Amino acid sequence: MDPLIIILFVGGAIVVALVIMGFVVTLTSEQALVEERLGRYIVDRVEERQTKREERATPIGDWVNERVTRSKWGAGIARELARADIKMKPGEYIALVVIMVVFVGGLAYFFGGRNLIFTLLGCLGGYWLPRLYIKRLQSQRLHQFNNQLADMLNLMVNGLRAGYSVVQAMEAVSKEMPSPISDEFRRVVQEMQLGIPMQVALDNLHRRVPSDDLDLIIAAINVQREVGGNLAEILDTISHTIRERVRIKGEIRVLTAQVVYSGRFLASMPLLILVILWLVNRAYMMQFFNPSTRIFGITMLVIGALMIVAGYYVMMRIANIEV
Repeated sequence: MDPLIIILFVGGAIVVALVIMGFVVTLTSEQALVEERLGRYIVDRVEERQTKREERATPIGDWVNERVTRSKWGAGIARELARADIKMKPGEYIALVVIMVVFVGGLAYFFGGRNLIFTLLGCLGGYWLPRLYIKRLQSQRLHQFNNQLADMLNLMVNGLRAGYSVVQAMEAVSKEMPSPISDEFRRVVQEMQLGIPMQVALDNLHRRVPSDDLDLIIAAINVQREVGGNLAEILDTISHTIRERVRIKGEIRVLTAQVVYSGRFLASMPLLILVILWLVNRAYMMQFFNPSTRIFGITMLVIGALMIVAGYYVMMRIANIEV
């Protein structure tokens, strides 16, 4: 067997193992870095977890994470990871992106006949795969959070009418409600227990969970703290509005499901046909890259890709109805 093939297979296996190990460690970690810093005052076992984390840390990794986090780009990465509830540092995420770029680019180089164009496309795909995964997790988490807001408001309203303060009502939400809304309000309560003003803690919550309904709730709480009023009645009215909005969104989602899945199928079908033809009749597909007609073949592929993206965008915009 060709030594190059053996090296590629061994390198690919190592990269896959590293990626799997990284995801397992990330998804099974118990607390994020912010939770550890805040929870050390109220959680008994944080010192033990901190010691274990320091034992696993390396000077190079700490140096990279510190430099990346201080930059504006690293702060944006940390915010995106927090919104997806991924327990990963910005430096670790960058390392994962580099590994995926090398791995997917190597696969494209091997299966693409050692073509530079396919290698570049594979590297680009490896760069976007972690971002797409994070965006998907953010969307799922935001959807779950919005669906739990109405029940959370009912719990807060009942607590306020029973004589609870706003902080006590939030603490009840953190204990009684399921994840992810309980996790987020637990962070808010921990921040306020450490002396952070309520308005700042709620702004931090909205930065982690960019929900329009949550923004309305935060605005109502801040206004009530400044000018007074019956907060329970205000939140009760907002709860009714959110429930109706969730119901209407569900009906719209059912009515537009056909358009959404049609758009996904029509957008993925040309790519699927391209891959099948590449595997079945590679000589036919290489006509696009014939040196004598390469400029026309590549132009056709670019125009086709742009038309697919434009069609998918238009169909998704048609299905995305604002409520």
